[in-house]
Amino acid sequence: MTTQRWSWIPNALTLLRIVLIVPFAIALLEAQYRLALGVFVFAALSDGVDGFLARHFDWRSRLGAIADPLADKALLITAYLMLTISGVLPVWLFVLVLGRDLLIVMGGLAYHYLIGQFDMQPSLLGKLNTLIQILVVLAVVILLADLPMQPWVLPVGIQLVAASAIVSGLHYVVVWTRRAWLIKQG
Repeated sequence: MTTQRWSWIPNALTLLRIVLIVPFAIALLEAQYRLALGVFVFAALSDGVDGFLARHFDWRSRLGAIADPLADKALLITAYLMLTISGVLPVWLFVLVLGRDLLIVMGGLAYHYLIGQFDMQPSLLGKLNTLIQILVVLAVVILLADLPMQPWVLPVGIQLVAASAIVSGLHYVVVWTRRAWLIKQG
């Protein structure tokens, strides 16, 4: 029996994460923070499992390559939006987080249509930014759920997310502008 017959599992887990965005958003809006925490942790664990399965069994697919990072980004953007709407996070932070992502997408599209093939690989700074965003959401929701968490995580988390969004966003701009310039020169 071949393991290929199970190759649909990573994409199904990605789809499940997309579906979980709605109950996660509702739980945050309704201040049901323990439920939101449970959904967020389950979504994060499913992301780890789907990534492991895709790599370990070579169950990678074009759909998964596109949908997986979009599902992760949609969950994070939703978390920052709902925490902003509920007054936990400042509006400027949400604008910064969303603006960074839109800048990267728009830059990628511009590069693709003006320069050539755009194969976006996340940089180390981009991965660090995502990790910081995840950890801050996790810490803030734990704090809001009245579980053991230091209250300083909120102001420090806001500063960390802002700094990493700015640094990683500028890094992408510099790297891809340089690549475009070198291609145009060559």
